[in-house]
Formats: sequence, C-alpha cells, structure tokens
Amino acid sequence: MDIKEYISSGILELYVYGALTEAESREVSQALREHPEIRKEVEEIEVALQKLSAAAAPSYNAEAILASIKKKLGNKSEGTVIGIERKKETDWVAYMGWAATVVLLVGLFFVFEDKNNLREQLSSEQAENAKMEQQIADAREDAEKSEELLAVLRDKNVSKVSLQGQNVAPEAYAAVYWNKEENKAYIDAKDLPEPPRGKVYQVWSLKLEPLTPTSIGLLDEFNMDDNKIFALENANESQAFGITLEPEGGSDSPTMDQLYVLGAVAAAP
Repeated sequence: MDIKEYISSGILELYVYGALTEAESREVSQALREHPEIRKEVEEIEVALQKLSAAAAPSYNAEAILASIKKKLGNKSEGTVIGIERKKETDWVAYMGWAATVVLLVGLFFVFEDKNNLREQLSSEQAENAKMEQQIADAREDAEKSEELLAVLRDKNVSKVSLQGQNVAPEAYAAVYWNKEENKAYIDAKDLPEPPRGKVYQVWSLKLEPLTPTSIGLLDEFNMDDNKIFALENANESQAFGITLEPEGGSDSPTMDQLYVLGAVAAAP
C-alpha cells in the first residue's frame, strides 16, 4: 500500500465523517490496525473536527453568567430560575469555525461524489467487459456449431430434400438434410416466415402409398433461433417431408390447409 497516496485520497476524512460504506469502513479499520501512520492521521483529523465543532459552537459571556448567579443567590428567593443570557456580540472565531466547517463539508462532499462516480464507472466497465466476454464466448460457440454443421451437411451419407412452398405460402422454402445412417434430419427453415403467436411449425415424414404422415418434431423457439437449423430424430422410411403450421404443442395429424412446404425424397439410382 502507498501510505501517502492512501492518506491523500480523502478516504480517511470520509471514514471519520461516517460517509463510507460498511465494506470500505472495514477496509480502513484494517489499515488503521496495520499502519501507525494512518492511525495517527485519523487521530489528527478527529482532533481537527473537534476543534472546529468547539469553535463553531455558541459562545457565552462567562463573567455575565457568574454575576447573574451571584445576584440570584443573593436574593435568596425560593424557586428562582437562574437565567443565562447568551453573549450578543458576535465572536469572529465562531464565524471562522463555521466557515472552516462548511469548507470541510464541501470538500468531503466532492470527495464522496468522486468516489461514487469512480465506483459507478468501475461497475459500468466491469459490466461492459462481462458483456464483451460473453459475446466472444458466443462467437466461439457459434463458430464451433457452424463447423459441426458444415461437417454434417458435407457427410456423404446425407441426402438433401428440397421442400417447395405450397398454396398457403408460395414463396416459402425449406430443406431437409437426412442422414439415414444416424437417423437424423436437419431442417433448414430460414426461408419460412415467422410463425404467429400461439403457432408452431411441425415437420412430417411421409409415406406416399398410402399417404401416411408421421410427426418427427416441432421447430420450437423458431423466432429465437438465429440460424434456423433444427436437428430432429427420423428413423422412418421417409418418401417425402412436409412442414405445416399447427397450434402450439403440435397436432396428431397435419392440418393440410396449413401445409407450407412439401418435397419428395429422390429415388435411389
């Protein structure tokens, strides 16, 4: 610890005045126990404050008080209340004491404000650093996910199925990357419109003859997902895939008038 810098920082005046937080007061108390120079400085500050308080206190004329007491006692009247008159003339020392007290309080106020500003600035910088660290971590995580996704899409066992927009949304488009070996279907839904509140996209695996739809999952939290790629389990012998808009929680069978995209799996050569 730099003792001189610590003493000149103004924290000891705030400690004596009682303007520190509990944690800061404990820190100063610890410094008092460990450093005699700091303890001596605090004692001098306390003495200075006491002198200022005494100088600023109302002054009385001692001789007038004594004469008044003698006069009252000389009358020997019972139940007499002895009055003490305050000195009317102004003592310039009192003015100096008040002025010094005001200067000290103003100085303490500015030191206290500076400490608060520094504390707020430090908290703001810490929050900004935490935010930046989180952004870096998110970027790294996104990069890792992107690499994993590219590896998945480039796998030789993955088949791409294009799903074209239907009557309810002709401009819509989606793609299914189906890995038969791992029974995984990756749904690229970035060209689907955002579902309205209370609705969710549901993905169906289809057998065509006879037409048999089997749900393989929901595209939950669609609006929160930035890349709009969803991994679903698909152990079915799919001949086509379709995506419908269903009530939140999904449906047992597809709502055909809410069929957004549909596409057939290419026949094996």
